[in-house]
Amino acid sequence: QVQLVESGGGLVQPGESLKLSCTASGNTAAFAAWAMGWYRQAPGKQRELVASITARPAIKYLSSVEGRFTISRDNAKKALYLDLHNLKPEDTAVYYCNRIADRNWGQGTQVTVSS
Repeated sequence: QVQLVESGGGLVQPGESLKLSCTASGNTAAFAAWAMGWYRQAPGKQRELVASITARPAIKYLSSVEGRFTISRDNAKKALYLDLHNLKPEDTAVYYCNRIADRNWGQGTQVTVSS
């Protein structure tokens, strides 16, 4: 139905920044109406919602990333973004974008924060 492809991850040192992108294809006519989110899953831990953005748009962040990460969307481009600043080792995870209502996961993009 819908294909979501994440990109932009990489290996960075603590305090550095990354910008993650998610592009949607397939049945995306209603993209602007979807509540979207960035999730992450660290080794040995459950997947968690990092940030979400609705059609309003209403935005929420995981408390541990508040003030450091920024979620945004470009409905014309069918894209979702996450700007990550002041990265910390505990941010290391595979990051996924998805519809809030969806539990079909893509490959994600790896973010590794290490000195």
